[in-house]
Amino acid sequence: MLKHVNKQLGLTLLLAMIANISFAAEPELPSLNPDEGRIGEVRRVADDSEFKVCADPENMPYSNLKKEGFEDKIAEVLATDLGKKLTYTYAYSRQGFFRNTLGANRCDVVMGTTSDSDLMRTSKPYYRAGHVYVWRKESNYNITDWSSPDLHKGFIGVTDHSPATIPMDANGLIANARPYRIQRDLNLPSSFMIDDLAKGDIDIAIAWGPIGGYFAKQSKIPMVVMPIPEYETQNAKGKEYWNISIGVRKKDKERMAMIQGALDRNQDKIMKILDDFGIPHVPVVEGDSLMKSYQKYGATPKKAEAK
Repeated sequence: MLKHVNKQLGLTLLLAMIANISFAAEPELPSLNPDEGRIGEVRRVADDSEFKVCADPENMPYSNLKKEGFEDKIAEVLATDLGKKLTYTYAYSRQGFFRNTLGANRCDVVMGTTSDSDLMRTSKPYYRAGHVYVWRKESNYNITDWSSPDLHKGFIGVTDHSPATIPMDANGLIANARPYRIQRDLNLPSSFMIDDLAKGDIDIAIAWGPIGGYFAKQSKIPMVVMPIPEYETQNAKGKEYWNISIGVRKKDKERMAMIQGALDRNQDKIMKILDDFGIPHVPVVEGDSLMKSYQKYGATPKKAEAK
């Protein structure tokens, strides 16, 4: 049962992380043969001279066709370290992304996935991210945790069914919520929640850290970004922070050993890239996983303590 919950919530988190993305701006995508990767059909043979990444073509701050994302920059560091040519296979980060890219041998490396993902072999975590509160600086809010009175003063944008909705419910904030789809409309840019915040359509955004931090930094309207406290001890469904790793096919043990070496040698460069992009991050928690959170804390809703 826990394994099933782990897989379902892990996939939900991945969708929350990557499905805020994919602006449908008619990018020039390489065509994918629908038969490629199927049993008995044509299948790409991995080229050891390549560092071939599976990526979304319009997924800032992670990646895009111009290779402007922070994962693009980290991939450049690793490929250079390993003396390999950096190449890409692009596909929108929607349901079936892993099956149609990594699983079909069209590419070999996923630059960001939860460290406890059971879909692939993962590296040691190279950073840890969580959800953040974001608000306009002019609002003069003081929000540090779920008991902060300013959370009740306006409309709160939040991704529907994301972990942050659990503490919102426990703290009587659902009436303030303005939900955003977990798989968003592809006609909207990846900055759409922070754009709405800048316009005043919402007063507070609760966003996945890399997305909230990056677009708040890019905004012409001054923003405040505050990390959300971890909530898993109250309810594992509300786990806010996750270790992030690189992923490869489960059978690719040697490839992962090679990548791990490059990650270890370039950790300072990776941290600088995250900071340059405004990606909020905290120290990695060794051995952290959703399964362990469920086993230790459970998923029974608990009422917020009176302050």
